[in-house]
Amino acid sequence: MKFSNNQPPAIAIQLAPMIDILLLLLSFFIISWQFNKAETELNVSVPTAQEGADPQRQIGEIVINILGDGVIRVDGTTVDLPQLLEKLAKIAEKFENQPVRIRGDGGVQYQRIVEVIDTCQKAGIWNISFATQRPTPSK
Repeated sequence: MKFSNNQPPAIAIQLAPMIDILLLLLSFFIISWQFNKAETELNVSVPTAQEGADPQRQIGEIVINILGDGVIRVDGTTVDLPQLLEKLAKIAEKFENQPVRIRGDGGVQYQRIVEVIDTCQKAGIWNISFATQRPTPSK
């Protein structure tokens, strides 16, 4: 006499898709971390301030670097004021209250900083902050 076995077959856990997902997540975080580091120019020496907010960046913040000779760089590319206005206007259309951080070199003319602020306001961006650094402790 034959008895039928009504139990389903054993379920095996597939490891290959789980490993694929983990590698994709890991690569995403590594790549996005590298982009965040590239946005801050190393040759910009921001002014010092005794008091100031923590340098933690907001999510989606645009960093505008103004070098000592007045050159404006955004996302690693050099732009002039009309190009900056066009870029910021497109972003401001999509994202309300878009944060912008201005990293002006300590030796740049104040007029250049004001021109960049004016361009941000023309584009409809009002959430503007300025990067500073704490003074180095004297020994």
